[in-house]
Amino acid sequence: MRSVFLDFGTVSHDDLDTAGLERVLPGITLHQSSTDAEVDERIAGCEFILTNKLNITRARMRAVPGLRFIGLTATGTNNIDLEAAKELGIAVCNIRDYCTVSLVQHVIGVMLMLTHRFREYSQAAVDGTWSRSEQFTVAAGPIRELSGRVLGIIGYGNLGKAVAKAARDALGMRVLVAERPGAKPGREVDTQSTIGPVRVTLDELLRTADVLSLHCPLTPATTGLIGRHELALMKPDALLINTARGALVDLDALVAALKGGDLGGAAIDVLPQEPPADGSPLFEPGVPNLIVTPHIAWAAFEARQRAVDELALNIEDFLRGGRRGRVV
Repeated sequence: MRSVFLDFGTVSHDDLDTAGLERVLPGITLHQSSTDAEVDERIAGCEFILTNKLNITRARMRAVPGLRFIGLTATGTNNIDLEAAKELGIAVCNIRDYCTVSLVQHVIGVMLMLTHRFREYSQAAVDGTWSRSEQFTVAAGPIRELSGRVLGIIGYGNLGKAVAKAARDALGMRVLVAERPGAKPGREVDTQSTIGPVRVTLDELLRTADVLSLHCPLTPATTGLIGRHELALMKPDALLINTARGALVDLDALVAALKGGDLGGAAIDVLPQEPPADGSPLFEPGVPNLIVTPHIAWAAFEARQRAVDELALNIEDFLRGGRRGRVV
């Protein structure tokens, strides 16, 4: 069974155990990365193609007549032509719930950084501001407690629920969830708590939330979901956290809101273009209370190892005739 992992370097930093993969796919070839031109050469003759982010198109599937399985070390499947795979009888599997703990840590971490203004106060401690202070402390910006404040969630799947639970249990926050399109507002049953968060309209969520965290997929309906209108509805000291998909947020509008003092802060882990070879409005100098990270909310060592192990289990189940992790 000839098999290839086209972009193993997106998951491993030479620190993961590949024994599980090698057990189910003996002789698998692991490439750290593959250019678009290299993909066609490397998948030739393969029965199993594994990838994280590379595009596997209809043309590529047709060019590999013996292809049986496409495995993803990701939940998103937008880089695979699922219709073509279905028509050609090629199994496609993804993985889920592998990075929940890592992502929750990231969201809570940046929430605390922004609220407690760690960067500003750390800078004040070392740049001479503290030494020149007439008091035993300095005031480099307002600090607020999160207990009793409102966390707004857009996208209440496994990740959104886990973030809500952590914020509620650890920080004492109240949770509101944006209603699904076409659904009636009301109380949502949360299997992780006897007290479920309330679903409200998006506009009400934006007006009420002290912290807004995005966990919804990118679709035509959610592209540009948070733009000038939505940001204008938010409280001037509210925080925006995006660990979902970059194109959910109009970045020009976000920068304008931060510079204009119309938003309290933002933490952005995902961009519409990754890597941002053409730059980003977020990189403009002087954008206040902004944290930008290079798509690492998911990337704890344990989460990356879990991703590889889950992929191996999907392959093992497929070889036994099962449908574990199947999306096609």
